[in-house]
Amino acid sequence: MNDIKKNAVLKSLSLTEEELVKINQFALKELTADEVFTFKLAACNNDIDRDFEAFTSAALHKLAELYVGKTIIQDHRASTANQCARIYDAEVEATGETSKTGEPFERLILHCYCLRANNEELIADIEAGIKKECSVGCAIGKAICSICEQDNAKSWCEHYPSKTYDGRLCYFKLDDAKDAYEVSFVAIPAQPAAGITKSYGGKKTPVKNLNIEIEEITTFIKEQEK
Repeated sequence: MNDIKKNAVLKSLSLTEEELVKINQFALKELTADEVFTFKLAACNNDIDRDFEAFTSAALHKLAELYVGKTIIQDHRASTANQCARIYDAEVEATGETSKTGEPFERLILHCYCLRANNEELIADIEAGIKKECSVGCAIGKAICSICEQDNAKSWCEHYPSKTYDGRLCYFKLDDAKDAYEVSFVAIPAQPAAGITKSYGGKKTPVKNLNIEIEEITTFIKEQEK
């Protein structure tokens, strides 16, 4: 399995009676609406991100199942002291837009809750927009090249994500979701620009001339959005 971390966007959420019932499935005592604070995360989607990766629709729907009941922590530190909230529901939302892959745009929405009594500072920071950067951690089984369809979790192909081949942008399609670990509040979301690197586990084939022309990539993406 291959560990993946992606940015998530935090948004407000109004608590309904139906959602309170779902929350209480994880509580040992009956919680009231006054005792909990809820919010939601746009966790990941099937668009090509700045890692030049895109989840498949099937992976998003599987992650929606896997994330229910998982915890939210601080700075990806796996400690009970860092637990601050829990995911009680998840869904895949279609916006009616089109992703850069040419498919209907879909995103994974996670519904989360925490106790008001123990998290006054956290809630104040969320409501003030101070804490809004999050990172989601999950495991995927396949990383499929968009050019040759090679699963780079098994063996690396000769294509490099972000490069264009005969006018086609290379990116990895993340498929076969295996597990969902947690969501974390972070100061700097986990991305390559923040010093995070990943390995898909396959045997890597050396690739020459990896200098990326940013203007070329940007132009290509803009053309696909037209």
